[in-house]
Amino acid sequence: MPPPAPAAEPRPKPGVLAVIARRWSAALARLRNLGRPRDRRDPLGAQGEAQAWTYLKARGYRLLGRNLRVPMGEADLLCRDPDGRTIVLVEVKSRRVRAGSRPFARPEASVHAHKRRKLVSIARHLARANGWPTIRIDVVAIEFVENADPVIRHWSNAVGFSTRARR
Repeated sequence: MPPPAPAAEPRPKPGVLAVIARRWSAALARLRNLGRPRDRRDPLGAQGEAQAWTYLKARGYRLLGRNLRVPMGEADLLCRDPDGRTIVLVEVKSRRVRAGSRPFARPEASVHAHKRRKLVSIARHLARANGWPTIRIDVVAIEFVENADPVIRHWSNAVGFSTRARR
């Protein structure tokens, strides 16, 4: 009987090298970013949310939460309507506008069909989890105009859906 053939060295799967290369690349990128500010996003979103809250507070809304994360996404603001019964999920959209120019599109135009479905999903999840009988979705659009006060538009019940929480 012939001796058994020597075992061939296992070869890595073709995708394994790519995974290793990606991990090294990510590690090097993290090292390059040491000492830099962690969040370098444009502060416009946070400014818009602050302006929206100031606007809503002046109209009698009560703040329940900001930037609430749920499995479906994030709610910018969660408020109680001045009627005291309705919970309002507020989506805030902000844009910079040059003085004297017309914007390409209004901020509220960016609440497209996919975003509306996501907002409905978030609202239903919050209503179900907290036992809220009525909840609606509002959109607050803010245009920050150079050297002028911001232009604020509040669209109440902007995303129509059944407000009854499913159990």
